[in-house]
Amino acid sequence: MLTDEQRKFLETERVARLATVDAAGQPHVVPICYALIGDVAYFTIDQKPKRRGELKRIANIKANPKTALVADRYDEDWSKLGWVMIQGEAEILESGDLHDRAQARLSERYPQLRAMRLAHLPVIAIEIAHVMSWGCLEAMPGRQENQSGQS
Repeated sequence: MLTDEQRKFLETERVARLATVDAAGQPHVVPICYALIGDVAYFTIDQKPKRRGELKRIANIKANPKTALVADRYDEDWSKLGWVMIQGEAEILESGDLHDRAQARLSERYPQLRAMRLAHLPVIAIEIAHVMSWGCLEAMPGRQENQSGQS
């Protein structure tokens, strides 16, 4: 589904914006950290300091699982602008092998997650149904997959 160029762009960029809609059609967009395994994008619900009740993104996915995720790159040199958008249906994983593999991949990609207790928290899986991209998707010098320098 993803081209090699789109996949590399998604693996290099660090933050994406997740778009969901509630049952009434009201959109909601939040930045997330994510990881790819095959043609599925995953993100975890991490420890939220002031969390009360269910997060809006989770409630929205329960009401309408259709989601979009956009990773973009801005640069003052507009010839370097680019983005990749994936669309698909989200599934909330509370436990199991996929949940655990996704948590491990996310912790590998984002060292900040390693100190958090995530095993009991849900993971959202978005199976990629459609991909769009625009602009310069080639790797930019100095950008790496994660801050520890691993690619």
